[in-house]
Amino acid sequence: MTELVLRAEGLHKSFVLHLQGGVRIPVLRDLALEIHAGECVVLVGRSGAGKSTLMRSLYGNYRTNDGRILIRHQGALIDLVAAEPRTVLAIRRVTLGYVSQFLRVVPRVSALSIVTEALTAIGTELEEAESRARALLLRLNIPVQLHSLPPATFSGGEQQRVNLARGFIGRHPILLLDEPTASLDPANRDVVIGMIHEAKRSGIAVLAIMHDITARDAVADRLFAVPALQDAA
Repeated sequence: MTELVLRAEGLHKSFVLHLQGGVRIPVLRDLALEIHAGECVVLVGRSGAGKSTLMRSLYGNYRTNDGRILIRHQGALIDLVAAEPRTVLAIRRVTLGYVSQFLRVVPRVSALSIVTEALTAIGTELEEAESRARALLLRLNIPVQLHSLPPATFSGGEQQRVNLARGFIGRHPILLLDEPTASLDPANRDVVIGMIHEAKRSGIAVLAIMHDITARDAVADRLFAVPALQDAA
């Protein structure tokens, strides 16, 4: 068995609708999940079951109501739920990568700079970071003439590929992917499938949401079903 890198224990998450009289909507209840180095786990479940909520909770964007999220960071298992904000930021910078479905476009910042910054933030020299960023953008079929342009005017597929380049380039030991192939044509989907396989071979643990069944079947080592609590109510 390879090294455990992420463990969720007893996760509970609900949302309170303050504009609806404080109605509480439960999404996750007593959820447990383990992920090991070098494997790809794909979350499955019907729309609204809580897959994206789980993903955002594991990254620390959503605070859970109860439970623990243990992340192996620099040799130790750290509870993300109880960690100080600066510890969470350090974990994200070094250990836990996240590729959302949509790129958060920053005005006047070039595609190359967006990808390069993910490396310079962890101490890579600018020249090396730019070289690696260019190579990855080209691999993802972002032509060189677009590298110096802000992605605001790019197509949805081009923006997603810039986002993927930024997420993969840091080679975080744990990588969360939210619909990484949703806006891609078959050729670019195959590139991303290849990148996921390479990540797994290097020991990176991948947790993904993938409604693209072809891509899911190509990369998943196992599926994890997120139960829909509303159906059980």
